[in-house]
Amino acid sequence: MNLPLEEYLKPTPVIDCDTTSIKEKTQELTAGQERITEKAKSLFYFVRDEIKFDPYSPRYLPEHYRASATLTRGGGYCVQKAVILAALARAAGIPTRLRFANIRNHLQFAKLVERMGTNLFIYHGYDELYIDGRWIKAAPTFDLKMCQKDRIVPVEFDGTKDALHHSYSQDGKPHIEYVCDHGHYQDVPFDEIEKARIQGYGAEIEQRMKYGLF
Repeated sequence: MNLPLEEYLKPTPVIDCDTTSIKEKTQELTAGQERITEKAKSLFYFVRDEIKFDPYSPRYLPEHYRASATLTRGGGYCVQKAVILAALARAAGIPTRLRFANIRNHLQFAKLVERMGTNLFIYHGYDELYIDGRWIKAAPTFDLKMCQKDRIVPVEFDGTKDALHHSYSQDGKPHIEYVCDHGHYQDVPFDEIEKARIQGYGAEIEQRMKYGLF
C-alpha cells in the first residue's frame, strides 16, 4: 500500500530516526552536502561498510532491530542493516521505506545452509529511497571487506539507479537469485516475517535463527 511521502519520514519504535545518536551520525555523514543524491550515497556506504554483515546477529526482540542499537553494535543481518539505513535517511529528510524479498544465496556459508536445510532466505530486507521523484532500491547488506574476502561483487550506489545484489560473483559463480518480492513497508512487519519463516523453515529452525544459535 502506498502511503503519503511524509509517512516514510516518521520515526517508528525500530526506525528511530529521532534518536540523538542517529541524528548526530546523519549530520556527521552528510556535513556540507546539499544534494540528496550525495547524502544518500554517504549514508548507504556507511551502512554497507561500517555496519558489518553478521548473519548470526540476535533478533529475538524488537529492540535488536532498533537502528540506534545497531549503530552501537556495529553489525547486523540484512533487515537490521536496512532499518539503520532507513533511519539515517529519514533523519536526513529522505523518505525511505523497507522492501522485502525471498532470495537464494548460492554462496552462503556452508555451515549455515547445512543447519537451515536450504539456501533460501525468507524476507531478506533492503531499502527504497525517494530521490528526485522516484523510489530507488538499495541493498547495503554485504560490507566491502566481506565482499573482497569472499569474491562477492559489492553493491555500488550512486543515488540515481537501483542497487541490488548481483547474480554472479567476481569469479562468475551464481550468487544472489531474487525469488519472490513481498513489496514495501513503512516499518518492519514482524508478525508477517515470523509467520512466513516458520512456514518456510519450521518453528525450530526459525527459533535458532532468531537467537543466533547457528
